[in-house]
Amino acid sequence: MAKILKNREILLVIAIAALLVAITLRFPGFVAPANLARVYNDTSILIILALGQMAVILTRCIDLSMAANLALCGMVAAMINAALPGVPIPLVILVVVALGALLGSINGLLVWKLDIPPIVVTLGTLTIYRGTIFLLSNGAWINAHQMSDAFKALPRAPLAGLPVLSWLSVLAIAAVYLLMTRTPVGRAFFAVGGNPHAAVYTGIDVGRTRFLAYCLSGGLAGLSGYLWVSRYAVAYVDIAAGFELDIIAACVIGGISIAGGIGSVPGAVLGSLFLGVIKNALPVVNISPFAQLAISGTVIIIAVAVNARAEKRKGRVILKKAEAI
Repeated sequence: MAKILKNREILLVIAIAALLVAITLRFPGFVAPANLARVYNDTSILIILALGQMAVILTRCIDLSMAANLALCGMVAAMINAALPGVPIPLVILVVVALGALLGSINGLLVWKLDIPPIVVTLGTLTIYRGTIFLLSNGAWINAHQMSDAFKALPRAPLAGLPVLSWLSVLAIAAVYLLMTRTPVGRAFFAVGGNPHAAVYTGIDVGRTRFLAYCLSGGLAGLSGYLWVSRYAVAYVDIAAGFELDIIAACVIGGISIAGGIGSVPGAVLGSLFLGVIKNALPVVNISPFAQLAISGTVIIIAVAVNARAEKRKGRVILKKAEAI
């Protein structure tokens, strides 16, 4: 039992279940299958972004520009559709995924080649990407009436009982899980974060690995950009402003260590779902937006404290063994 309780994923499942039970006592309809499916759908974009952020954090880096990347790619997708509504939607998606990966690669190159701290790089590119949106759009919004029906319909289209948006998040989960567990690149993410110096001796290029992690996070941000603007049928400069904090929070709550090298795809997904349930449940129980921020912040601090405690090493064990010898 003690071993089970030390498993972060199992603890998160228990926490989510307890949260649902508490909400059900007041609003039984919240746990109806249809409503839970809507909660998952509402959380799908966060899940996709958390998977990308997880890859970056595993390598001892961070990407604060993901939401700005999302916003820029979303604006580009909306502008393409508004100007050329006949362009096939799959091609629009391909363009913004490639653009997102390119923007992510800029972060990766600056961290790799110039050895600038990741937090400084991504704070800078966050501002640049937001400013670029304003330059492209002249501060104007692109609204629903300027978007084609096909552009807006894809994320909402039902498929086997769920919207396409939900299925895309499921595909992203499966793809990233396979990448992390079945490929040399995925194993390199963990190795670089666990011990970058040792990784070098095994033939892993630390800079290149971090570069690839940023490309992955950027590509997923680009995909999320299209999904965001098409689902909400609006694109503007401040789209998803501050959402990078939710992305990082989902990773931290899911047990992904800010120090790198520790984390899992199920953890990132469950951390996102935990936040998703909270954000959907708090308005139902009439908790003010300010209290919601306080609750979310408290959860993040608790998660960081739990992670830090779990990662502590007992520094005197080796000394005791040495004394015994």
